[in-house]
Amino acid sequence: MELRQLKYFLAVGEELSFSRAAERCYVSQSAISLQIGKLEREMGESLFERSSRSVRLTVVGTQLMSIARHMVELEQSALALTARRRNQLRLTGNMTFAANAIAAIVQVRERHPEAEIDFVLKRFAEQIEAVTSGDCQVALIRGNVERSGLEVTELWKENLVVVLADSHPLASGPDPRLEQLAQYPLLLPKRSEQILLHRVIEGAMKRSGRRLAFGPPVAMDHTASAELLNHPECWSIIYASTAESTPKTGLVFRTEAQRRLKLPVSAVVDSSIPPTDIQRDLIAALADTAPSPVPL
Repeated sequence: MELRQLKYFLAVGEELSFSRAAERCYVSQSAISLQIGKLEREMGESLFERSSRSVRLTVVGTQLMSIARHMVELEQSALALTARRRNQLRLTGNMTFAANAIAAIVQVRERHPEAEIDFVLKRFAEQIEAVTSGDCQVALIRGNVERSGLEVTELWKENLVVVLADSHPLASGPDPRLEQLAQYPLLLPKRSEQILLHRVIEGAMKRSGRRLAFGPPVAMDHTASAELLNHPECWSIIYASTAESTPKTGLVFRTEAQRRLKLPVSAVVDSSIPPTDIQRDLIAALADTAPSPVPL
């Protein structure tokens, strides 16, 4: 028994006419008759009483009508579920990307009013796991990730901001170079707690031929910028997106003179799943939210 046969049966049962049922289903009358005949043979019962003037349901045909309606409604419910999933999308990132996420979602909703897009806050490792598990369709991350089955699209480059105590020897001069910063200890959380910043700075220092010295690690319940007030001989870095909200009393913000301290901001998706129009447009909208350079 095929769902198509039940649809044709339902059309004939409601129209009580093979010709009108054929018009309603956009098929020929012979195609309708053929499928109804197959259904009757499979059922082992006549479903219609036919005459030259009329078509009437048999007792079994009447009983089958409610079953056929239910089957067709189940199919429509399943298709509606799929349609809802096509219109739904979950974007994950951390709180520093909240403004970007909201702006992008607003832009996509203007083009896709039916879209339902959630922004879910997660830590970096959780973001990647959410994409691979299917819990989220897009992760907005800093840096890159190399894992089979993931596709990474770079959206923009984010400059890192150098933070100095206002009594630091480099605070009163022009933007410092890496070679100058290398002469002073760097304040950061432990590498295991902020591996991305460590990698960016270590890589930049290595390319410049300098070695990096570290000050005491910053505890997770402290901020590096505040700790500079206790260790004014050190320096630190923060993301440009958080610079505006960071208290500046006793501190000086600078940009590395040759702009060598930067990292990519990327969108990560599951490469095995074809993207929807909403997903493609969301990634493009996220790229449009790339921040302008922060005046320091």
